[in-house]
Amino acid sequence: MTPRQSALLTALLSQPTAPFRETHVIGLVTRTLAQAGVPFFEDPVGNLIVGVDSRQAYLQRVKQVSKEPVRVFIAHMDHPGFHGTRWVAANRLKLKWHGGSPVKHLAGARLWLADDHGVIGQGRLSRPALNKGKWAIDTAEVVIPVAELPNKRPAARSLYGGFEFRSPVWRGGRRLYTRAADDLAGVFAILDTAMTLFKGKTRGARPPFLGLLTRGEEVGFVGAVGHFELGWLQQHRRPVVCVSLEASRTLPGAAIGKGPVVRLGDRRTVFHADGLKVLADVAGKVLKGKHQRRIMDGGSCEATAATAYGFPSIGMSLPLGNYHNQGFEGGPDCKAPGGPAPEFVSVDDIEGELKLCLALMREGLHWGEAWGDTRERLVKNFMKYKKFVG
Repeated sequence: MTPRQSALLTALLSQPTAPFRETHVIGLVTRTLAQAGVPFFEDPVGNLIVGVDSRQAYLQRVKQVSKEPVRVFIAHMDHPGFHGTRWVAANRLKLKWHGGSPVKHLAGARLWLADDHGVIGQGRLSRPALNKGKWAIDTAEVVIPVAELPNKRPAARSLYGGFEFRSPVWRGGRRLYTRAADDLAGVFAILDTAMTLFKGKTRGARPPFLGLLTRGEEVGFVGAVGHFELGWLQQHRRPVVCVSLEASRTLPGAAIGKGPVVRLGDRRTVFHADGLKVLADVAGKVLKGKHQRRIMDGGSCEATAATAYGFPSIGMSLPLGNYHNQGFEGGPDCKAPGGPAPEFVSVDDIEGELKLCLALMREGLHWGEAWGDTRERLVKNFMKYKKFVG
């Protein structure tokens, strides 16, 4: 990873974010794309579209007659966290949690707080109440030291936050520990891919690429669904394949540090067979012995949403430690098993994912005929044994 890539990744992982409070991620992304000369715009739902600068350019991209599919890379800009709801005392803020969370060892856990201007301080979690399914926090309070509060107390609903650790991001060997690898690491992969693809390109030479950076994924793919509901992508005249980029809970057969995962499916569905064959073949060439293949059923991803709207969908994942800040794998700043803990991913896996994204953009991949070689081998074997079947 180059110094430029490392700096951008660190900056992204340091941004405060929560469902529907992606302001600071959006700000960094738009500044980065503008400086790199990569076109982008915001759709009516608040998602960022990368690779085109308007709805008109988007429709031109997907309506262009070509055998080359548009690859729609999707990642989300939010991470589970809370919104402030009301002040219950001078320094006690009532909160509503959105998305997954740890469910053990919560009382006294450190939290960060931010508003649209930036991080304003820290507090401690108090009076946590779990949701009906007992899989995440529902409501709680955050107790904020008086010294952490601004002179003028902010409006409760302007505040949001999540779990705090020694730093927003730090490195331990080949691992990156952070508040929110899910899915800011995926956002980074799309940004870096776009900047590479568009470097030195003239306006008339645009690759068959779109980036969809979404909001509110952690509460049901809200940004992705909102984008599909616009109906823009449904107007395509050329093939389309949606590519979900996620940081997904590490599982047996998908270990941290052994390469990015060709994601065969998620908790809800398997993905598109033709597209997966292309992705697997590409991974076998550019990451031989340095990638993994698995159904990552520790959670669902936006490929499920794309599949529900009828788009061929595939996925790649970074194996993720301490998914949704739950201390499954333990490690630094995890006080107790199952309690709050920083997420972590492998730098090597990220580097592999960047190579895989670029390789998937090569022209002439066998989209639409991915199983041709397999069929030929099967027919050859059939002819060998045909005499036994008449």
